[in-house]
Amino acid sequence: MSSTLLITGATGFIGRALVARHLREGGQVIALSRDAARAQQLLGQQVRMLSRLDDLPDSARIDACVHLAGARVLGPPWSAARRALLVQSRHGVAMALQALLKRLHERPKVLVAASAIGYYGNPALAPAAALDERGPPQPGQFQSDLCAGIERDALAAEGLGLRVVCLRLGVVLGQGGGAYPAQALAARLGLGAVLGSGQQALAWLHLDDAVGLVQHALATPALRGPVNAVAPEVCSQAEFTRALAASFGRRAWLRVPAAALRLSMGEMSELLLGGVPLAPAAALQSGYRFRYPQLEGALAALAAGAEPAPG
Repeated sequence: MSSTLLITGATGFIGRALVARHLREGGQVIALSRDAARAQQLLGQQVRMLSRLDDLPDSARIDACVHLAGARVLGPPWSAARRALLVQSRHGVAMALQALLKRLHERPKVLVAASAIGYYGNPALAPAAALDERGPPQPGQFQSDLCAGIERDALAAEGLGLRVVCLRLGVVLGQGGGAYPAQALAARLGLGAVLGSGQQALAWLHLDDAVGLVQHALATPALRGPVNAVAPEVCSQAEFTRALAASFGRRAWLRVPAAALRLSMGEMSELLLGGVPLAPAAALQSGYRFRYPQLEGALAALAAGAEPAPG
């Protein structure tokens, strides 16, 4: 019998790839979207669309839930209104999901929720070695508090008998969304730039492995709690920028001073200027095998499928 996934945030970058792969493998998808008509066009007629979880009957059969919903963190400045939106776009859907789980006659077995490496914040002292999932948060830093809240909401489902996995996603690289298309265009035009010192760690992950880790989390009963969804190879922001440029036969010679980023972006600049080395310890220990464990191979595969540079 094919499995049925309930996916929030199904029209997002990772969500679209997950839906496509699950359908290819013979599964069924129920997707939550604020604009169900648009989402239906985007995801296809095979997907059952919902604009509200309240529309699901108590008798609905759902094998697993994947919670990916949430406004994009890197965007407009983190004003009070923007912070409230970032929190509520995740918390509100999580609470609606909790309400659904409580009333279902038969509950799903597992919930996989998208957290982020922002959980670790920007510590005052750089760690001596790559952090595993036991690394501490940084209370008082917005990105860390946001991720801690996401995980707290998700882990509440354990009280309803679900196994919960919180994927702390790094920078996901793929075509058609996320940071890569704009970064690739800049690199092809010779405009790739080192940000600040460039020594800050940049934890990355190929889209294929982001989807693979979601599926691995769903299928691995022993896996629960936080999982660093990052590739095994650790690199700095400068190394990433130079490798990205090299994947298009270019060099990266520009540099953006940290002060300029802080002036223009405020605390949000820490997403670009901060970063600690992370290890995907839980993923590896549970038997996951990365398709793209090294940056060079991931960037080469992406460059091969990139759109031609304009002009």
